[in-house]
Amino acid sequence: MWLRKQRNVLWLVLALLVGCAGPAGPSSQRTDVPDGMRQTTSAKRVTAAIAGESPGFAPGESIPGDDALHALANAGLVVIDDHGEPLAQLAEAVPTLENGLWKVFPDGHMELTWKMRADARWQDGAPFIADDLVFTTTVGQDSDLPSYGHEAYRSVERIQASDPRTLTIQWKDPYIFANHMFSHVFASPLPRHILENTYVENKESFTELPYWSSEYVGTGPFQVREWVLGSHVVLTAFDDFALGRPKIDEIDVRFISDTTTLAANILAGSVELTLGRALDLDKAIQVRDQWRDGTMDIGFKSWIAIFPQFVNPNPPIIADVRFRRALLHAIDRQQLADTIQGGLVPVAHSYLNPSEPEYREIEGSIVRYDYDVRKAGQMIEALGLAKGPDGTFRDSTGEHLSVEIRTIGVTAEKAILAVTDFWQRAGIATQPVTIPAARTRDTEYRATFPGFQIFQNPNDINGLLRLHSSNAPLPENNFRVTGNHSRYLIPEFDALIEKLFATIPRQERVQVLGQVVHHISDQLNVMGLYYGVEPAMITNRLQQAGARKVQTSVQSWNAHEWELSS
Repeated sequence: MWLRKQRNVLWLVLALLVGCAGPAGPSSQRTDVPDGMRQTTSAKRVTAAIAGESPGFAPGESIPGDDALHALANAGLVVIDDHGEPLAQLAEAVPTLENGLWKVFPDGHMELTWKMRADARWQDGAPFIADDLVFTTTVGQDSDLPSYGHEAYRSVERIQASDPRTLTIQWKDPYIFANHMFSHVFASPLPRHILENTYVENKESFTELPYWSSEYVGTGPFQVREWVLGSHVVLTAFDDFALGRPKIDEIDVRFISDTTTLAANILAGSVELTLGRALDLDKAIQVRDQWRDGTMDIGFKSWIAIFPQFVNPNPPIIADVRFRRALLHAIDRQQLADTIQGGLVPVAHSYLNPSEPEYREIEGSIVRYDYDVRKAGQMIEALGLAKGPDGTFRDSTGEHLSVEIRTIGVTAEKAILAVTDFWQRAGIATQPVTIPAARTRDTEYRATFPGFQIFQNPNDINGLLRLHSSNAPLPENNFRVTGNHSRYLIPEFDALIEKLFATIPRQERVQVLGQVVHHISDQLNVMGLYYGVEPAMITNRLQQAGARKVQTSVQSWNAHEWELSS
């Protein structure tokens, strides 16, 4: 059997850990709480955990769950909800073509006008004003601070604060997510009154300031009260949050790197919520099945996909789309999804997963390849190959048809073994290769694989930019550009991606998206297997919280609405 269900046999150890696992962070009995929380018996507290130590709020290095932690402490003009739609947060309204705050001109230039809420405040009491966002853009466009940058900044031509609450942005190119600016997606607001002097006078130390951890000041529903490196961060409700004071008074976020210890803390009741991908799916399911006081919620996170080589593939038949289609028919992807992902996800027939808001509108554009090993064999035979006495395909000269498939790390380890088994049973000699650690930074080796690679890769709409030929690792860019792992260099496909990101009206844009999704599923420049899962463990007493449902959202997008049941 190609794959056995793996169950962690260390649960005896885990049971022992549960018996002795104490709180991994600060005690819930505090004497140094704010005045508004002196009644310790009535204060509402939640203990959350991230699987690893957060480096702080500065952009750059991060771990899963950092985005949720950041969104707890810092709000933007908009927030992306769990349906992928932008909602006004510190802005009075989200700019749209319909409300006139988003204008598109015949030459492709755009203008967005933002009106900011009068009651928006930084957590030190300073007003949140348009000049803060001008400063944020200045930092984001500074080549000396690349970690604050975003590809969309290249299209921002001019930004102007006409008054403290009104901001106008001129865009030199169309960009479909322009109204996501100044959110957790990009350009998360920075306080000019705190950071400008350091930026002007000592830029080299900008990212080293204690501001980015223990002295952080944001605009979000919770503010940092305590940050202990390697241990935890304590967040308390911000009374003056623009959307109203949070219903929860305090959130302790603990940094627990060892997943077995984290699982023990969940079962012991010491951790009530996980942020980000804190547990792998197997362990999360095991906790779910034993945790009477909570449950597991899931959202889709990227997809597991096969990237075929398009530059000098070996064997050359890989470049023939008919062969790639046969290979996909030869894989029982439903079995992969059921076994590897616990039956929690569907087959990845489409680049876009079913939880994304546009999926239903583009579903009819998807080309599907159901499991049919007999059909796969017939398709390969139609290409002039025949099975030899050993059951493997050979060409007219008697040469074996043999392909190599690579992966890196453990994310797709189960998938590569399963795919290898399916292809071999279909008569295709297949050699699985796990890229050794010593070669993970060898960009040329990584780019010039002969046959196929399996990765977990982003598959939201923004991720389509990664598939553009400008992101293919080639000799002329020293193999350092990545995303287009297949090195698929087709002008027709590039043009579709460019058109998608330049089409602002939603109905027209979805039509182009359907064409992009059809091209991928028809030409199989990326061959989807199944969708990844991001499980979240949530105590039963915590209401309105859930896993991240779409990739452009963040798990804590509605944290001010979280509530504890009595």
